[in-house]
Amino acid sequence: MSNDQKKNEEYWRQRLTDEEFNICRKKGTELAFSGEYCHEKAAGTYLCRCCGEPMFHSMNKYDSGSGWASFYQPVNSGAVTEYSDASHGMDRTETTCANCGSHLGHVFKDGPKPTGLRYCTNSASLRLKKE
Repeated sequence: MSNDQKKNEEYWRQRLTDEEFNICRKKGTELAFSGEYCHEKAAGTYLCRCCGEPMFHSMNKYDSGSGWASFYQPVNSGAVTEYSDASHGMDRTETTCANCGSHLGHVFKDGPKPTGLRYCTNSASLRLKKE
């Protein structure tokens, strides 16, 4: 467990907006098509909003039409952790930052080649470092 995963709720409340805290630390979600990065086209690296670790690169981002920022693969195989999520009466796979445990969104098996995956990600969970 990283030092970021050991930080308590108050630590995160002081550093995140209410929306960011709800999404990143309480596994909430933003409304479809409302996120800052849903339609973003700039080149760069998407970092975890909480700890700043690289999560996704813009070259792996695509318009899925889902209403959330979508990527077909993380920046590397160790960046994102996946967990089974049976909440809300659905069988999904949750994605979190492997470093700090921040909730990113969910991954689905309906994405484009070469992976066939769609990492459906909340903009509030990310920060774009433009190139």
